[in-house]
Amino acid sequence: MRHLPNLICLIRLALIWPVAAALASANFLLALALFMVAAASDGLDGYLAKRFNWTSELGKFLDPLADKLLLMTVFIEAAWLGLVPWWITAAAVARDVLIGLGALVFRLWFGPLRGRPTIISKINTAAQLLYLMAAMFSAAVGFPPHEILEALALLTLVTILLSGYHYMATFTRRAWSPPAQPS
Repeated sequence: MRHLPNLICLIRLALIWPVAAALASANFLLALALFMVAAASDGLDGYLAKRFNWTSELGKFLDPLADKLLLMTVFIEAAWLGLVPWWITAAAVARDVLIGLGALVFRLWFGPLRGRPTIISKINTAAQLLYLMAAMFSAAVGFPPHEILEALALLTLVTILLSGYHYMATFTRRAWSPPAQPS
């Protein structure tokens, strides 16, 4: 049971291809349903890992990887299909690439990263998920209207920028702060 969160992450990774295939075939309701299952799995694996202390080093790597690959894949394909604008896709992908590169540089030059996802990061992930769900639902049934999607895109952009800035500021602050000396 201890590895159940990791198995759920692997299922989320496995759902990326079916979501992308459903989008490519313009089966937007199926894409939305699969995407919602993947999104719910993110919350479930996190809950189980925290609730039962089933965390692992593999899970600390798999969970953000699954999240980033799912979101980047869907953003890029949705932009390609004209469901979302390229500017929001570029912002979302750039944020994840910058965070990934920042984490890699920090790990290589300064040591292990010790930290948890921040509140703004969780809000950003929720905003991205909600925006993409709304875009797929709109493509499938014509609701919500374009104005609502634009407002959600702007709100999501704000969370992307705030979250990206917060991560970069945190990496920079930790890199330049002297390590705490044991007493």
